[in-house]
Amino acid sequence: MMDEQKLQEDIESEFEGAPPEAEAPEQTDRAAELENQLAEAKQQVLYAQAETQNVRRRLEQEKQNAAAYASTGFARDMLSVKDNLERALAAFPEELRTDEKVKALIAGIEATGRELDAAFQRNGITRIEAMGQPLDPNRHQAMIEVPSDEAEPGTIVQEMQAGYMIKDRLLRPALVGVARKG
Repeated sequence: MMDEQKLQEDIESEFEGAPPEAEAPEQTDRAAELENQLAEAKQQVLYAQAETQNVRRRLEQEKQNAAAYASTGFARDMLSVKDNLERALAAFPEELRTDEKVKALIAGIEATGRELDAAFQRNGITRIEAMGQPLDPNRHQAMIEVPSDEAEPGTIVQEMQAGYMIKDRLLRPALVGVARKG
């Protein structure tokens, strides 16, 4: 036992001032692997944060669109009311327009039309200009071709039904007649 103890002391004294031995290759590989995993985890967190931000922005945009265009169905229904008011005014013959009894009725229909136009304007509903414009398939629907020597082919020369936009979206296309060489 004494010899073993002496041997142990000799070994310890021999290594007492020696520099610590280099890390084993296994420990170096493990540390590098852990650093790679940490870097990957950081990257995944950044991707997740970016995706969350994108989802938040998309939802905010959808919310704004829903608020801006919520009245689209109602607006479409009101367009038929507008069309019928215009037809009613156009149906009055000129000789009846001077009759005192009919003047009040016509004035009431016109006032209703102006009020409807004001409500459309307050809600971002605008009429599409069609006459004399080149055909735009995003805003106009060509119903017929009209032979014309005065207008360029593809130019709108007749409007059968007015088209409308709600903000920047098409509410209803204008139904038009388009010039063709004739």
